[in-house]
Amino acid sequence: MNGKDISDLVLKIENLVVHYETEDGTVEAVNGIDLQLERKRVLGLVGETGAGKTTTALAILNLIPDPPGVIKSGKIIVNGKDILKQDIKELEKIRGKEVSMIFQDPMTSLNPVFTIGEQITETIMLHEEVSKREAHRRAREILELVGIPQDRADEYPHQFSGGMKQRALIAIALACRPKLLIADEPTTALDVTIQAQVLEVMSALKEKYETSMIMITHDLGIVAETCDMVAVMYAGKIVEQGTLEDVFNKTKHPYTEGLFNSIPKINDRKAELIPIPGLMPDPTNLPKGCAFAPRCSYVMTECHERPVELKRISDTHIVACHAYNKPDFHIRRRAGER
Repeated sequence: MNGKDISDLVLKIENLVVHYETEDGTVEAVNGIDLQLERKRVLGLVGETGAGKTTTALAILNLIPDPPGVIKSGKIIVNGKDILKQDIKELEKIRGKEVSMIFQDPMTSLNPVFTIGEQITETIMLHEEVSKREAHRRAREILELVGIPQDRADEYPHQFSGGMKQRALIAIALACRPKLLIADEPTTALDVTIQAQVLEVMSALKEKYETSMIMITHDLGIVAETCDMVAVMYAGKIVEQGTLEDVFNKTKHPYTEGLFNSIPKINDRKAELIPIPGLMPDPTNLPKGCAFAPRCSYVMTECHERPVELKRISDTHIVACHAYNKPDFHIRRRAGER
């Protein structure tokens, strides 16, 4: 997007490339992405399973498992610090304090042998010079903020429901008031009612602590409800990026169009869903042209032959599609017409 002064940004990613080098071949998980996130804003990172969303999030924390993962190139600047140049001690100070992550599965992300209160207390004591008594007091306080009664701080994860486990993870992630929160599919394992409650808690805490957020999801409804900016990923690349208004109401990329067309229309129950045909390409054998070409209804010869570069549509909106070299091109079903 537009070049912002680094002081305005909580996150700046430049040309990030991440591969997993295995005996069966090299998985090209993330292939040269650029992202910027301003302070107090929420970015939705959208795409199918395998698009590279979680790998991008792990790279921001420099948590790519090595081996087999390798960050081949790129810069990741969080609050002015290049994450990829920090040593282990510095990274330990940054993780949890300046940037936190809520992982996908609350069932496996909590330690079963420590109480919820102990796990929050430990996080606070790792990053802040406070007594154990004060850390414990703050742990109980933040549990209350996420809708868990303070007296449940002495209970273990197995005594919590799925929704309460997710709230406990949010409490741990926000215990030290990080400048950046990464939420990786935070509501996938929850029923619709609990999803709404968890999203409401996250939104309220974001406002309270003025936290920037990356919301990783394949649920466009969650994006519409929580995000200011949207980046659509496909086969390790960003294919469309812009404001919520840009991506939802001025859709430009055929893949984004396909995502919207596959959503049931609540005001037209008889409307036929239009699924995206085929599957995402094998990340160990990506095509030399546009990775979406085999599934695209607008495909042209050059789509198979030449890599796609991002094209700027407006100050806030970019798209990677050869068709926009043709001034009269427009997709048939705009998001705003749904």
